[in-house]
Amino acid sequence: MTLPRAAESAPLVRHTLDASLRGLGVTSDVRADIALAVGEACANVIQHADDSREYEVRAQMDGRKVVVDVIDGGGSGDTTVWERGRGVLPISENGRGLQLMRAFTEELDITDRADRNGAIVHFEKSLAG
Repeated sequence: MTLPRAAESAPLVRHTLDASLRGLGVTSDVRADIALAVGEACANVIQHADDSREYEVRAQMDGRKVVVDVIDGGGSGDTTVWERGRGVLPISENGRGLQLMRAFTEELDITDRADRNGAIVHFEKSLAG
């Protein structure tokens, strides 16, 4: 999906992905973890990818896991904006998205885009929960 970088797009991503995974028989607890992680990734793109009017979300399932990539269209030009959440206190109002994504998914990886400014947030979630 290619979406506008607007607050209204994050719920659309969560609901669309959840409905698709539900149709494929993915359990509600696994879907909830994926929805939380993709929502956090989308929120960060919406807040920080200032150089772009849109972003992309790709998801696939291989029978053992769900793989999601959230690709921003440009922002700070590096992934350090994502790393700011590492030392955030649990009671903080902002900055916990990265911690939540690490807690609810596997294989979280945030890399710079090779072809232009921006970042790719990649995470996987086992269907076994």
